[in-house]
Formats: sequence, structure tokens, C-alpha cells
Amino acid sequence: MAFQFSDQHIENFHMLGYTVFGKILPPSLISDLRRVSDIAREIARSRGGAQVQRLQPVGHFELDQQPFMDYAELPDLVDAIAKVLTPRHLHGNRDHLGILLEPAEIPYCTAWHRDWRDNIHGLNLAHWDQGLLDINLFNQINCALYNDSCTWVVPGSHLRHDLRSEAERFPDRPISGPNLGERTAEEREYICLEYCRSMPSAVPLYLEAGDFALYRNTLWHMGNYVPYSMRATLHDSAMTPEFKEWSQQAQQEASQRQKDGLIMDNPNANRF
Repeated sequence: MAFQFSDQHIENFHMLGYTVFGKILPPSLISDLRRVSDIAREIARSRGGAQVQRLQPVGHFELDQQPFMDYAELPDLVDAIAKVLTPRHLHGNRDHLGILLEPAEIPYCTAWHRDWRDNIHGLNLAHWDQGLLDINLFNQINCALYNDSCTWVVPGSHLRHDLRSEAERFPDRPISGPNLGERTAEEREYICLEYCRSMPSAVPLYLEAGDFALYRNTLWHMGNYVPYSMRATLHDSAMTPEFKEWSQQAQQEASQRQKDGLIMDNPNANRF
């Protein structure tokens, strides 16, 4: 069944923090993107080893760029993004677009986080707070070429600061992932899944091949990965001039704050 846009996509995005354009990629484009992602996987692992899980940006590598250009220009997708956000929000910039991949050998997961707040050392938290609800900022994309349930989210968390239960679960910064140590693959898989479920109200975001998820990266989210499940998911931003300017300024200021020693040991802890 061909993709059909509805008002539910807009409601889900604003209320849950994410929306999924189901089966929006045509089979022919999925095939072309899978072909080039197989080469990307080889390049990534030759450069970063068996556990590397992304190649980015695709435009900087010896890859057939036409499938990525077709993805960026897909009319239904351009239209759907414009309806949820604005026509000014653009995707598919090959100087930013990446491909997320499965680890080759052992399971792995990231720490729970909200982008920028929790992974940019020295970020001015007040600036992140001010932009929390700005529709021009913080819009992220996962577009699955194979079925993908790696991403976990806390629906609705993009609209607020941390709840008491979330702050109590993760009181320290930086937030730590699970202690995997010298564990077997099966033990790592179990520990990672338990870590995912330890966040109150967390759910996996299920994507089928050809699905496109548009989400606020300010919501609580994380990734959980196993080597036996093939992954090739396009990872991107719905970019605006405002977000480009904001991100450049934020990184410059964070760097300067580090140099000036203006960073508290635990700046984001216990915010609810």
C-alpha cells in the first residue's frame, strides 16, 4: 500500500516527539540504497574495525551518490516533511547524512541521553532550554532500509524537563551506559536490553524497511544493537538555517567554556 499522509502524522510528532512515514521509500530506491550501504559497511569496518556502527557523511566517501540524491529529492518525502515541519526543513544533505550499521561481533548499546544536553561537553544548558520547543531546531531522522527496532524513546519527553523518576534513575552526568565488562555476547545482549527497560516509560521505535522516522532529538532516546540483525538506517537531520547557526554557536561556546574552566562537574543532574 502506497504511503498516505494524514493529520495523525502531525499529531504524533508534536505529542509523542516522533512520527513514522510508513513505507514511504519505493522498493526500487530501497534496493539502490541497500546496494550502496553494503559498500558503506565495508568502508566503515575497514576504517574503524568490526564494531564501528556508522559511516558519515556519505558524501565524503567513494560511494555511488545517486541513490542518496534520489532519497533527498523523493517528492512524497519532501512533501511529508514540509507538512509536519515547514518547506524550509531540508533532508538528505550528503555533507551530513550518515548510515547507521549493526556491530559485526558483539551486542552494544549507547547510554540514555537527550542530544546536545547530554553529549556536548560544556554546552550552555540555558541555550538548550531556550530552544527546547523551537520547531526550527533539533529535528532528527532515521530511515530504515531493513527492519529496525534499535532505537528506544520516552514518548512525550521532548516537551519537558526530566521527571523525578528519570532524574533518580540517572542522577549523574555524564550518563553511564551499562557495565558490559568481559561478558559473553548473550550476557551483553541481556544486560543491554535490561538497561533499555530501566528507563521509566521507555518503548522501542519499530521501523520496517522503507519507513522514515522524524523525531525530536531532545526526547530521551538511546540505541541498542545486536550483530545478528542487519542494520542500514539513514541518519540525518531536517535542517534549517536556524539550526545550522544554533549548532555552530553552541559548539563554539562549549569549546570556549571548556578552555575557560566554566563547567560544573554535574551540570545537568537532578533536573525535573
